[in-house]
Amino acid sequence: MKVEKLSISLPLNLVEFIENYKLNKGCKSRSQVIEQALELLRNQELEEAYRQASAEVDSAWDVTIADGLTI
Repeated sequence: MKVEKLSISLPLNLVEFIENYKLNKGCKSRSQVIEQALELLRNQELEEAYRQASAEVDSAWDVTIADGLTI
C-alpha cells in the first residue's frame, strides 16, 4: 500500500486519546489509530449515502418490474 506522510495538529486531549487507544487496543502506531478512525468515518458517510439513495427509490418501481410475474 502506498502511503503519504502528513503532519497534523491536534488538541492535547485527542493526542492523549489516540495514545491510550493505541496502548489499550494493541495498535502498532498512532497512524494506525487515526487510519481506523478515518475508515469508520468513511463507512459512516457511505452508509448515509446508501440510506439517501434508498430513500429515492420509487416504490411503484417494484410493482412495475413484477407486473405479470407470479410465484
